[in-house]
Amino acid sequence: MNKAGLNLAIFASGNGSNFAAIVKAVKQKKIKVNSVILVCDKPEALVVKRAQKAKIQVILINRQDFAGRDDFEEAIIQRLKNYKIDLIALAGFMRILSASFVRRYRNRIMNIHPSLLPDFKGAHAIRDAFDQKAAFTGVTVHFIDEEVDNGPIILQQKIKISKKDTLTSLEKRIHTVEHKLYPEAIKLFIRAKQKHRKLTL
Repeated sequence: MNKAGLNLAIFASGNGSNFAAIVKAVKQKKIKVNSVILVCDKPEALVVKRAQKAKIQVILINRQDFAGRDDFEEAIIQRLKNYKIDLIALAGFMRILSASFVRRYRNRIMNIHPSLLPDFKGAHAIRDAFDQKAAFTGVTVHFIDEEVDNGPIILQQKIKISKKDTLTSLEKRIHTVEHKLYPEAIKLFIRAKQKHRKLTL
C-alpha cells in the first residue's frame, strides 16, 4: 500500500474517455493512489469495458433496480464504505446527486465541465458556446455543491473558439484539454491531503 496515495472512486455512465485518462495517469504513476474503482449506473456503458480491460474493479449499481433516488444513493454509499473512498471523481456520471449525498462527501466530489464556469452551465455546454458564437470557452474542474454545475473551482483552462471550428472540432479540442486537466486536479487534491496530513502529525 502506498500511504501517500488515496482511494479513488470514478463515477461514469457512458463512453468513459475521462475515466480512461485518469486511469492512464494512475498507471503511469503520475497520480499516486492506493486503489481505483469505477462506479457505473449503466451495465451496457462502454466505460465498463474500459475498466475491465484496465483491470479496474467495477461497481455496477443500476438505477432501475431502485424505487427512488434515496435508495439508489444509499446503495452507492454502502458500497463505497467497503473501499474507504477519499475522493469521488465524476466523469460523465449522468445523475444529479442529492444535497444529502453531496454534504456527506463535502469537498471530496470533483466534477469536470466543458466550459469556463459559471458560463454555459448544463448538459449542452459545448454546443451552447458554439451556437452563441462565443469567442472563448474552456474546461473547469470543480468541487460540486448542492447546485448543478456549481461549487469551488479547482482548475480552469480557456479555449479560444476559432472561426474555422466546427462543433466536432471544438468538442475534440475540449476533450483533449479535459483529459489533461482532470488528472492534474486530482494530483492537486492529493498534494493538499498530504500537506494536511504532515501538518497534523
